Amino acid sequence: MSGRRALHFVFKIGDRARTVMFYRDVLGMKILRHEEFEEGCKASCNGPYDGKWSKTMVGYGPEDNHFVAELTYNYGVGEYRLGTDFLGITVQSSNAVSNAKRLHWPIKEVSAGIFQTEAPGGYRFYLLEEEQLETDPVQKVTLAVSDLERSVSYWSELLGMKVYEKDEAKKRAVLGYSDNQCRLELQDIGEPVDHGTAFGRIAFSCPREQLPAIESLMKKEKQKILTPLVSLDTPGKATVEVVILADPDGHEICFVGDEAFRELSKVDPLGNKLLDDAIASDKSEEWFAKHNMQKASA
Repeated sequence: MSGRRALHFVFKIGDRARTVMFYRDVLGMKILRHEEFEEGCKASCNGPYDGKWSKTMVGYGPEDNHFVAELTYNYGVGEYRLGTDFLGITVQSSNAVSNAKRLHWPIKEVSAGIFQTEAPGGYRFYLLEEEQLETDPVQKVTLAVSDLERSVSYWSELLGMKVYEKDEAKKRAVLGYSDNQCRLELQDIGEPVDHGTAFGRIAFSCPREQLPAIESLMKKEKQKILTPLVSLDTPGKATVEVVILADPDGHEICFVGDEAFRELSKVDPLGNKLLDDAIASDKSEEWFAKHNMQKASA
């Protein structure tokens, strides 16, 4: 579909310091920008929470041409229950493999040249022991589905993705918007998909003029719309318009207007410092310990 591109996947995190260490030191990603918020997002960016939270974008390069991770941290929540929905992100980087071994980060070879590891919280990553691509090392995001045919139809016919691979025997399909972008892999698990409380969200951009048409098509086809077309303000930055959908298995999908998002997503050279300062000033762990309490489990 013309002008559409994959942007990021949203992870809810309970241990911000250790999670950031994984992305920076193990995967070798960079902090692209960091923002703190005093109240919840009206598009539920940080889940169904109303309190203080932060958003950190991390990746191998700018979101203009890289698929990145959005780490959302709710100050009062220490952990989230994983479901069966998120099956992994595949990264081509021998550097990440060597980093994990050097730092004694748990990692295991699951097949020749392919290593499995986990970010804090249990989010799975597959690392290909090949030279890191100069374009974008993030190759694909794998999500679970309960009916492959139905899901392929939704993502290709309604959302306009190209089907690159389809393997009926292995019950999997790979789709994407263009050859040089991170792909979406759908894996049929043969049962209803459980999203737990850690459920994530995958985001794409499109020309702003396409957003009303996406919303109208979903209404016409009686598909679920989680957040009708809405404008989101970020103080001092661009106002973006988004519409948030849910596929047949309940995976959250955000489409954002590309023009404003490119302005919003510019790399902030102070991102690293802002994040490190926020981690250093976060006394929530000390507060809960002082009161003989544990952070909530979502």
